[in-house]
Amino acid sequence: MKTQPRFKQLPLANRAVRYVSIADVKGVEQLPFSLRILLENLLRQASRGVDTQAEIDAVLARRVGSGISFYPVRVYGQDILGQVMLVDMAGIRDAVAEAGGDASRVGPKVPVDVIIDHSLQVDSWATPNARRINLEREYERNGERFAFLRWCSSSFEGVRIVPPGKGIMHQIHLEYIGKVVWTEKTADGELAIPDTCVGTDSHTPMINGLGVLGWGVGGIEAEAVMVGKPVALALPEVVGMEVKGRLREGVLPTDLVLAITQRMRSMGVVGKFVEFFGNGLDALSLGDRGMIANMAPEYGATAVYFPIDHRTMDYLRMTGREEEQLELIEAYAKAQKLWRHADTPAPHFDTVVTLDLDEIRPCLAGPRNPEDRLDLETVPTAFLQHHQEIAGRPLDPARAVAVRGEDFTLRDGAVLIAAITSCTNTANPVNMMAAGLVAKKAVALGLKTQPWVKTSLVPGSHVTAAVLEKAGLQGALDTLGFNIAGFGCTTCNGGSGPLPEPLVEAIEKEKLVGTAVLSGNRNFEGRIHPNVRAAYLGSPALVVVYALTGSLTVDVTREAIGTGSNGQPVYLRDVWPTAREIELAVEGAYEPEIFREKYADLFDGGEAWDALAGERSERFPWQATSTYVRRPPYFENLSREAAPVSDITGMRPLVILGDSVTTDHISPSGAISLGTPAADFLLSKSIEKRDFNNYTTRRGNHDVAVRATFANIRLRNRIVPGVEGGVTRLMPEGTQMRVFEAAEEYLKRDVPLAIIAGKNYGCGSSRDWAAKGVALLGVKAVIAESFERIHRTNLVGMGVLPLQFDAGTTVESLGLDGSETIDILSLAQHLDVSGRIEAIVRRTDGSTLIVPLTIRLDTGEDVEYWRHGGILPLVWRDYVSGKSEDHVSHSAKRLQPEAGGPQHELPDAMPGSDVPSATQGVTLG
Repeated sequence: MKTQPRFKQLPLANRAVRYVSIADVKGVEQLPFSLRILLENLLRQASRGVDTQAEIDAVLARRVGSGISFYPVRVYGQDILGQVMLVDMAGIRDAVAEAGGDASRVGPKVPVDVIIDHSLQVDSWATPNARRINLEREYERNGERFAFLRWCSSSFEGVRIVPPGKGIMHQIHLEYIGKVVWTEKTADGELAIPDTCVGTDSHTPMINGLGVLGWGVGGIEAEAVMVGKPVALALPEVVGMEVKGRLREGVLPTDLVLAITQRMRSMGVVGKFVEFFGNGLDALSLGDRGMIANMAPEYGATAVYFPIDHRTMDYLRMTGREEEQLELIEAYAKAQKLWRHADTPAPHFDTVVTLDLDEIRPCLAGPRNPEDRLDLETVPTAFLQHHQEIAGRPLDPARAVAVRGEDFTLRDGAVLIAAITSCTNTANPVNMMAAGLVAKKAVALGLKTQPWVKTSLVPGSHVTAAVLEKAGLQGALDTLGFNIAGFGCTTCNGGSGPLPEPLVEAIEKEKLVGTAVLSGNRNFEGRIHPNVRAAYLGSPALVVVYALTGSLTVDVTREAIGTGSNGQPVYLRDVWPTAREIELAVEGAYEPEIFREKYADLFDGGEAWDALAGERSERFPWQATSTYVRRPPYFENLSREAAPVSDITGMRPLVILGDSVTTDHISPSGAISLGTPAADFLLSKSIEKRDFNNYTTRRGNHDVAVRATFANIRLRNRIVPGVEGGVTRLMPEGTQMRVFEAAEEYLKRDVPLAIIAGKNYGCGSSRDWAAKGVALLGVKAVIAESFERIHRTNLVGMGVLPLQFDAGTTVESLGLDGSETIDILSLAQHLDVSGRIEAIVRRTDGSTLIVPLTIRLDTGEDVEYWRHGGILPLVWRDYVSGKSEDHVSHSAKRLQPEAGGPQHELPDAMPGSDVPSATQGVTLG
């Protein structure tokens, strides 16, 4: 039966606003709220003449895996992937112009916001001047990049850039940018639509906590959305998480989030939606919800959705949203059955998980993955095992290492970095007030931070700094060295900055296992700092505690955390605030006027930002000598038509990897170490080591970024067993060399390459250079036991073929060592959505092995992108052939933000069995 879209009028006091109704669609109340938003998107497409009936039927019947075309309202990003995305867009303009096309037509068809938040490093700390010094250094290092982004804001319609020093993208998203409901201007008046987005950062789902459906994509996929293409989505399973109870006294939101991360990762939710329901949701503040949703990539979920309810509205009021927008949101959500209240029937989920809040305990997570959760009392014992694994020797508690020029010694387990950082935690009022109260009590008792600990506080917005000051807590944090060091994404993203040289000397000489405790969402190997071998995630309050103890070997639940000014031991119970104390601090500090005041100048970067302004132009004036921003190479020697599909023969394994290889392993984000291909390249360009910046900020230059591929100092390539770092063997000679040099030699020999890996290949950040890099190295296929969603999509977007082993087939079961060659034959005949194919593995002894594989092209769009060699060649061909407007299924309209909010003015591309499967019961607690 055909589902006809119906327009209705919202009951608003002073506005005439229509909407495409889903409330009357039969079966809508059984759908999870997140799928109701997808349904509305499809119905709205149908109202404009697009035939989406099969997709609507698939959603209503819950046919998991069916292809869905989803048009997000907007694209949201940070400066690293956002810059890379816009560099590619500028490159397309050049390539279209040189092919005789109209370059002026190349530009976003949906609003694009880019927040400059990933370039900040903690160069200065524990001083009142740290914030100013670090911002100045950020401009010194990145002025060229920032100037490019300023050019984009003036030369691409609909692109807004938030200057450096304003905060972290996800917290700004939650506190200001996210609308919950948008309106379009149409010929028939205003049309209300759900606020939806894709973001060039894997933690984009944080906005799901506000009732906005959005998720992380690579820059490549975001570029496709920018030019009007839909997101090709395989209809996901939806896991319902029923919330019961309340958090116990002494337990903080971070403890809850790390427990959920551990459990969901072990359950396996890669590529799925997770949606929260149940009466216990009333116990979760918007700050809690945002944190839980922020960690979606840590357990692999695409989205972690919280329906709109009274908690949503309370938060919107607290953050200073306009009353007219609040009226619109509540009226729309209720009319569309997108509103949750205490009596709302639970939707039908594919799986149901029960979360008992009263069973959550204080914890840390480490030493290398967010899901490695440890009950707080087990941390010292667990560290003994972690030390053994990392150092290859038992921990000797008597071993003390002298530090040049200091009167203290270092031991294994020393906390070198204690960082209150990351959007995950600093956006949560409870977390920040708790940290401030711990500091206040500690200072009152005379406790001091240990002298070898590098401390930093980098909030996700200016609001957080203002409320800490208003609550009278920043002074105590300053006393302990937690002066505000800036506003941006630092330690969590590898921007921890330098350690004092004497510490580095002692660590490297004696091979000490130094640690970090941070309130972040990522602690992958090699990410936090090159001299930190074990990193642990925890609440901001515990970051303060471990800065006081200075060691992971102290049991903070039983042992003294320091000695007070009266000479008496101080215990955790002496400084830990009660839930009531935290509640009172939050109530007294957070108010709408602070949010309005701090966000009034969001797009004003001051003199330093204004000095970078350049002239608007159709094409970017690339500088041949730039080591930051280079014209991308993806459009060189492209034919106007895609080449026929051909077999891939004679592939050599470039690297063979284990399970849970992250995009940090593939394309690191931290410091550029001497002795790496990227460092050698920069030195050859007369760039001194102190000006290397880091891998993250250099991704606008493909010459640097390709050399970073597989350059992680903690990479373990099974082709060179026992060796750590970015090395491999060139075959058939067997010569050991760096990965980049080996790939260069293979390219000279015209030898295609493969990557072979275990489970969850490409987990972690939505880093398109983890796909771009391997493509430029000559990799034609990645063969793995399973893929993380974003990275698999990125590989397809770069024309690299993802192939998946059958269950039970592994590198070990096949006995692969890197000396083999691999053929993928009859590809043209088997190329299809989730097609089946065989690989022929040829060994050096002349024997062969047939390995069945699944082609992980999951949608028709995937197949089309891969056939073209990736999204960028396809987009270029569309522009050159004049097809670029074909994706736009309705006339140009303007998206209207909330009253008084920031303005976006541009055409919108298109914001875009019959019974749900049985519910399975799973209890987590």
